[in-house]
Amino acid sequence: MPAKMVCWFCRWFRDSFLLTLESAISHGGAVNSLPAGRSFSMRNHASFLAAVFCCWFLSGAQAQEPTGTLKKIRDSGTISLGYRESSLPFSYYDNNNKVVGYSQELAAIVIDAIKKKLNLPNLQVKMVPVTSGNRIPLVQNGTVDIEAGSTTNNLDREKQVSFSNTMFIIGTRLLVKKGSNVKDFPDLKGKTVVTTAGTTSEVLLRAMNDKNGMGMDIISAKDHAEDDALLAGERAKARNPNDWEIVGTPQSKEAYGMMLPKDDVVFKKVVDDAIAQAETSGTTEKLYQKWFLSPIPPKNLNLNLPLSDDMKALFKSPSDKPFQ
Repeated sequence: MPAKMVCWFCRWFRDSFLLTLESAISHGGAVNSLPAGRSFSMRNHASFLAAVFCCWFLSGAQAQEPTGTLKKIRDSGTISLGYRESSLPFSYYDNNNKVVGYSQELAAIVIDAIKKKLNLPNLQVKMVPVTSGNRIPLVQNGTVDIEAGSTTNNLDREKQVSFSNTMFIIGTRLLVKKGSNVKDFPDLKGKTVVTTAGTTSEVLLRAMNDKNGMGMDIISAKDHAEDDALLAGERAKARNPNDWEIVGTPQSKEAYGMMLPKDDVVFKKVVDDAIAQAETSGTTEKLYQKWFLSPIPPKNLNLNLPLSDDMKALFKSPSDKPFQ
């Protein structure tokens, strides 16, 4: 509410209060409990109460005024949602060129919560494609308000952006052709390995290569996959999915979250509360069933990725803590 309107309301309330009081009390009622020689008239007492009420009302109105990212969204009438174009099953294009996926459905839940918070039922959503290379800068410079894809929350990234409550927990593994002699990470010695540029898995592979002298030829590609869930998605996109298998001992445990502008505590709380409600209410488990245990586009293949113990624990106790 604008300050001028609040002030007008305060004056109106004070005058109305006084008129009502004066009409109810035909002669003055002095408050005589003050020190000798002083009195506090009923009219002054009423004025004081009215002033107290107005201060409370004004402070409440100011406290509800959105700030930071919420103010930016309210003023523009638009929220910018960052998405990945081919991170199946988290965020990708389906056969109709529509952005779909597990992360995108969670983002829709979050956006509904923001609409309610700002009382903007017609809030527009601007879809912004991001890559592993530009997603952090686009959140930092305000181009993207929320990034919902397959981004690992870790301590290094938390220095640059904030992260929501975790929405998925993964482990780094390998996708290989069936019949290959590569069954685990040590078997990659002297092999050519493709990973996604700018990801935690690329860092892990390069560190492993240097530390163990494995002689891997590591190729950093624009948009491939490296964890168990994304690898299952890549396998589903293959021309002959049954020709591929996921192998290897998980080399890391990582938490996927939505990226948010750094240190915007109020905005983060709205996002976190929406995700926590979805996870503890059973909504997210139904989304998991839909995207990881049922046929999905574009080829109606089932990823058959059972709900892990880590995910079960997450749904019981939502958290925004990274694993590394």
